[in-house]
Parts: sequence; C-alpha cells; structure tokens
Amino acid sequence: MQESRLTTILNGFGISLGDGIIGLQALAAARETGALTGRVVLGRTEPPAKPLVPQLYRLADEFAEVLPMAEAPRAGRVIDIRDFAFDPRFACVSMIDFFLARLEIKPETIPAALKRNRWLRGCAGALPPLGLPPDYFLLCPAASIALRDMPEPVQAAIVSRLTARGWAPVVTQGAAVPGTVQAPAVRTIQALCALVAGASAVISTDTAMVHLADAFDRPCLALFTTHRPEWRVRDYPLCTPLHLPVPALPESIEFPRSAADLQAARAAWFPEGADLTWLDRALDQLLDIRATPGA
Repeated sequence: MQESRLTTILNGFGISLGDGIIGLQALAAARETGALTGRVVLGRTEPPAKPLVPQLYRLADEFAEVLPMAEAPRAGRVIDIRDFAFDPRFACVSMIDFFLARLEIKPETIPAALKRNRWLRGCAGALPPLGLPPDYFLLCPAASIALRDMPEPVQAAIVSRLTARGWAPVVTQGAAVPGTVQAPAVRTIQALCALVAGASAVISTDTAMVHLADAFDRPCLALFTTHRPEWRVRDYPLCTPLHLPVPALPESIEFPRSAADLQAARAAWFPEGADLTWLDRALDQLLDIRATPGA
C-alpha cells in the first residue's frame, strides 16, 4: 500500500473518451484496493471539441478532484502522464495495465474484476430514455480517427446478415444505411451510456463504445485494424474481438500520414474479397454470446 497525502496526476488520462474510461477505471481500482490513498488531483486541459470528455471526468469526483492544469498542485507526489500515446509501451500492453503502471502500481496486484469498467456503471446515475425500439443491435462504425472507420459496404453487410438471421432492428451511429434506425445525437455522457445500455448487443470499431459495452455487460463484436485487440479488450468476457491487420502500416499507428494510409486501412476490411466471409463467422460468435443465459 502506498501512503500519500497528495497525488497530482498531470493530464489525467488523455483527451479521448476511451482512454479516459480506462484510465479512470485504473484509478478507481487503485483507490478501492488501497494502493492509492489520500487526496488525488487530476490536472486537466479539456479538449473543446469533445464535450463528453469533461463530463466523463466530472463523474469521477468520488475518488478524484479535477482541476485545470494550471491550477493543479505540484506539491506532494506528481505523476506526469502527458504524451503517453507516444510512449512505446502504450502500444504493447493492455491499456489498463499501462495506466496502473504509470500510477506506480503493479498491474498483477489488481484483481481482473477490477480491470473491467465498473466505476462508470456505478457513477453514471439514472440513464435517460432515448425512444429507441427494444432489443436493438447498436452499430458504431466511426472511430476517433479515420484510419479505423468501418467502410459503408461492411456496414451494409452487417445489417443484411443480421436481418437474414432474424435479428433486428439495427440502430447506427453512422450515416444511415438501408435497414437501420438512426441513433439520436447524444450530448451527455449519460445519454451515451443509455444508448449502449439499451442495446442487446454492440458492434463497434470505436473502442470507447467497446469499453462502454463492457461497463453495461453488453455482448460486443469489437473490430480492430491498426491496433491489436488484446491490448484493449483482454478483460472483457462478453467481447468477441477480431483483428483485421493492415500489413502496409506500422502497428498501432495513431494518425494517417497520407491518402495511401487510408486506402490501406480500408483494404484490411476485405481480406477475403467482396464476399466478407470473415463477417459471417464473427457475427455467429457474437450471436452465440448474446444467446447465452446471463449475457
């Protein structure tokens, strides 16, 4: 157990929603196990283009105090997690283990159950009704960077295959394709949680939605191109991960360097040609999990 009267974490856990969900779970686990005690301050510079991120951090006020970066105290212990996305270790370990290590906690001392996103489920509070049809599949085809976006033909193939199997409706966060219901615009973190919690299953290339699916115990098919899935979903028992590697690109690349990078990433979705036979196998695995009692 580490005793400290004050710990300041500079940057918190990045500026993306997915990184914040995982980093705050690491912090919640550290608090719950007593590995981190005393006052904890997160020094933040919030991204104005991502309003859900500061809302997420406000939910964590039970175990941390959020202050603007300039006001965060530098007395006591200071943990600087700025620019962690460029740390080579970030690309080759489970994300929550990376954040635990940066908090100076040995990841193996934290139980696997505390590496799931339970803090968010407990702190989100009452979720608003969204007026969507019951038992929908939630399709999340747009990621935080264009390199990971799901091509429209793949979206259409998912919808047609689910319909052929008798599963509907499909609610999409992307541009509506035939056979889908458009998801409402969400302006609060609670509404985003409600969108996931109300689904019977989630299919996503956006890792933030995959983390939310775990938080609310929703079966999920997580599709990865540029990143290896074991470093993002290792601890999620209801998640079916599928890696569609992009040989022409560096592994874990975060930003496209050219139009050629985007073309290479798109091609990864069609490793077996236009018939997308890999998709049938992946959907069958997801539907098997969905049909399992308790899932």
